Amino acid sequence: MKKEYLIYKLSEEMKEATRIDNDLFPKYDVKRGLRNEDGTGVLVGLTKIGNVVGYERIPGGGLKPIPGKLFYRNYDVEDISHAIIKEKRFGFEEVAYLLLSGRLPDKEELASFSELVNDNMPLEQKTKMNIIELEGNNIMNILSRSVLEMYRFDPNADDTSRDNLMRQSIELISKFPTIIAYAFNMLRHATHGRSLHIRHPQEKLSIAENFLYMLKKDYTELDARTLDLLLILQAEHGGGNNSTFTVRVTSSTGTDTYSAIAAGIGSLKGPLHGGANIQVADMFHHLQENIKDWTSVDEIDTYFTRMLNKEVYNKSGLIYGIGHAVYTISDPRALLLKELARDLAREKGKEEEFAFLELLEERAIATFGRIKNNGKTVSSNIDFYSGFVYEMIGLPQEIFTPLFAMARIVGWCAHRNEELNFEGKRIIRPAYKNVLEGAPYVPIKKR
Repeated sequence: MKKEYLIYKLSEEMKEATRIDNDLFPKYDVKRGLRNEDGTGVLVGLTKIGNVVGYERIPGGGLKPIPGKLFYRNYDVEDISHAIIKEKRFGFEEVAYLLLSGRLPDKEELASFSELVNDNMPLEQKTKMNIIELEGNNIMNILSRSVLEMYRFDPNADDTSRDNLMRQSIELISKFPTIIAYAFNMLRHATHGRSLHIRHPQEKLSIAENFLYMLKKDYTELDARTLDLLLILQAEHGGGNNSTFTVRVTSSTGTDTYSAIAAGIGSLKGPLHGGANIQVADMFHHLQENIKDWTSVDEIDTYFTRMLNKEVYNKSGLIYGIGHAVYTISDPRALLLKELARDLAREKGKEEEFAFLELLEERAIATFGRIKNNGKTVSSNIDFYSGFVYEMIGLPQEIFTPLFAMARIVGWCAHRNEELNFEGKRIIRPAYKNVLEGAPYVPIKKR
């Protein structure tokens, strides 16, 4: 039998072997995707790190949509962000300190922490050379391999004591921007024939500023402050999001930090998780080209109706950036990002595009409610604006998802540290119900 035909035959048999009837899930009371019938997540753990609020439970059953809230260590992210925006300063380091330690730092502690982060940003020479040699066209894969490479240079890589976990956390948070910037510059050099730049991180700069400096050198203050806000808003989102849960599941086995974080990167890479902002950006460009009058409600509604009916665009029946697993009336991250996005659009001369995006947001929500008519309340999520913001700053799509990882590494480390240190810890091991009946084994001679 030809090997090519065997692969085809196995793939055809896989079609039947992987088929599971949907009606079996309620029959056996299986929470598919770890979600309840009302769409809420199945409670599988406790945490003191982040809290995502999008609805209230109604006594006797049901959910009541409410404006979304996001809390870091019980502090409202809106309060944190508004304070930082008002003071026109950088706050990602402060949020990292809060999520790692459980409390807000004073001025001296924050200054020392920022200095420690800056000290740890440079990469080992072998890691830099490895990034150059790896090349590759997906920076998330390069990031994952670089994290696993860090295991080699860590003399206490398998030590899960608190001191060592905190040291590893700070080093990972510090090195992610450098790895991503170097990986993109290598990708740009290898695939587009551009000059290769390896800029070293600078003292006294924030993580957001250093990343932009290493990536493209030229940036405005508003570019850096907007990126800083994006990092803050994506640093943590509770223990139930796919990549953070992946880190907690992997960490519960007692494995090393680098293996657990690499697993989280693999999860975030998926288009249903960290890659959503790219889909929104692509959709926005498509709508810019296919809607003639950017101010016409009727034309936009008609096109969104055709999208939901799977007639145009990619015929998926989706409007990307609309809806969220938890948030209902609003995603607080989207509202906060929108504030600086408006200022950035004014600086970049993109006010017409921003107004178009705002109208698309309004009409997408209205059209979704009219067409689906399922009683579900939806809003835009952070992805609806993040891709547009990245492009205004001058960041390419290849680093959209790595930037998400650059922010979320803070939450991953905080959750890993919690998973390994609370008293009731045990290996995370859910169950699957087998729906096949027993079959007698047939000797190979009789098959």
